[in-house]
Amino acid sequence: MRISGAKNSALKLMAASLLASGRFTLRGVPRIADVRWMGELLEQMGVTVFQEGDVLTLDVPERVTPEAPYELVERMRASIVVLGPLLGRFGTARVSVPGGDDFGHRPIDMHLRGLEELGATFTTSHGYIEGRADRLVGTTVLLPYPSVGATENLLMAAVLARGTTVIENAAREPEIADLAAFLNAMGGQVGGAGSSTITIEGVEGLEAVEHIVVPDRIEAATYMAAVGMAGGEVEVAGARPEHMEMLLVKLGEMGLHISPSTDGLVVTALGRPRSVDVATLPYPGVATDYQPLLVTLLAVGDSVGIVTENVFGGRFRYIDELMRMGADIRAEGHHAVIRGVGSLSGAPVRAPDIRAGAALVIAGLVADGETLIGNAHHVERGYQDLVGNLASLGAEVSYSGSG
Repeated sequence: MRISGAKNSALKLMAASLLASGRFTLRGVPRIADVRWMGELLEQMGVTVFQEGDVLTLDVPERVTPEAPYELVERMRASIVVLGPLLGRFGTARVSVPGGDDFGHRPIDMHLRGLEELGATFTTSHGYIEGRADRLVGTTVLLPYPSVGATENLLMAAVLARGTTVIENAAREPEIADLAAFLNAMGGQVGGAGSSTITIEGVEGLEAVEHIVVPDRIEAATYMAAVGMAGGEVEVAGARPEHMEMLLVKLGEMGLHISPSTDGLVVTALGRPRSVDVATLPYPGVATDYQPLLVTLLAVGDSVGIVTENVFGGRFRYIDELMRMGADIRAEGHHAVIRGVGSLSGAPVRAPDIRAGAALVIAGLVADGETLIGNAHHVERGYQDLVGNLASLGAEVSYSGSG
């Protein structure tokens, strides 16, 4: 079972292509709805986008239309990261207030405040953010929280700014390091990505390059969780253990045996998962995207586990769907108490977002009877052929295309 390139990196690399004209080639790009939508957004700006297999090419002109309209931005929150490169290269941007997954209020104030410190000015009217900057100027920006999106927007804006920019309390995710590697290959001067302090020396111009997208650690976690639910042994090819160390610790505590292979990780599970306590935190902690997968594992655990969500309020909204399948879960505020049950039962449920949808799929792997998952289009946003891959591992799962 080979995982794809990371959705959360590919989308940002696509946005970063706006920083230079010419032909970009990205390899390892998953064939998913979010990539298609980001491609449509860039095409609206004048970029030519083409994907064949896992290879995505982007032909970026000298000038683009620096506007991201509502009908495209509303589909996914990641669209907001076009703001930084548009301001950095063209000095102007008009971007609709973003939509995306519905699991709590996630304001973009940090993005705007950080860009303002670099010299941008913003007005908001009729649902659009309009930004202007004659030329951004480097400074030190201290983020009040290590926001991934704000770090990415600032990083892309600062790479063409005049002088030195320092981002303090920056997000440390592997996808940030992948973006920095991409920018450096283009001719940027970014240091410290992957740490809490990123330094960017502004350059006069960048050029188009080829790049291989970092593997998707969330997809890898999904298949490992599937093994934990259903049992058996699977090699997750492409998985990088150094990108998910805390997750591997927790999965080990739950009884999964995980060992390195020549090209990834081998995951083995026998019997019910052991119940543990989990708290989500910014990287390198246990990612919030792992949380629905871990709650689902704990739903069939051997005892009681407590999961604390420290990143996004409202991310427990899928729990009612697991309870329809027989899970014993009580959620209050940022905490969920999960009492493991001996078995789940198939039921009609609905996926509220990408990762919760994937969690409901793996719950259905072990539920008695048939599980029907509505709003399954959410899963297609983040996974390349999850159904086909699980079926290839022996699962009885199919996709009708109507959910």
